[in-house]
Amino acid sequence: METDEGIIEGYLSELAEVLINIPRKPLLEIAGALKKARMDKRHIYVFGNGGSAATASHMACDFGKNTRMAAKPNLRVMTFNDNMPTFSAFANDEGYDVVFSEPLKSMAEAGDLVIAISGSGNSPNVLNGVKAAREMGLTTIGLTGFAGGKLKDAVDICVVVPSNRIEQVEDVHLVLDHLLTIILMQA
Repeated sequence: METDEGIIEGYLSELAEVLINIPRKPLLEIAGALKKARMDKRHIYVFGNGGSAATASHMACDFGKNTRMAAKPNLRVMTFNDNMPTFSAFANDEGYDVVFSEPLKSMAEAGDLVIAISGSGNSPNVLNGVKAAREMGLTTIGLTGFAGGKLKDAVDICVVVPSNRIEQVEDVHLVLDHLLTIILMQA
């Protein structure tokens, strides 16, 4: 059995390696898309399940509050994860697979932006949200891990965290939230 010290050292070393290997090009593309959405006063919708839902909420908070600048428009960002009455009504009445796509159809307009977060890249409700977004003319961004799942090919821009460990994928998604927030604070 591995010692606590060994677990700590191993996890942090692996995480450092994953961070070093994050692809840079999609990050630059995402930053550009977010800056454009800001200047065009477009809405940004962020969603995910489980730990990814928590990241989506965190990202919406960071983008909405921490990126405000006197000389630039505020980011118009929200997540469907935080409205439990609407979320659970769709899940109960129409199925869990539509909890993101149906509210998106009611709220979004062509030119808006979606950030879909799924560790595996295979969450049906996230994929359905992306499908609806693409049909409506939204820019779609994915944050995933493992091999990218179906999400990788379903979005315009995708960051696939190079890890097969969900904990590290979720760690990096939160790092990417903070990295993008810092970029938007200075943009």
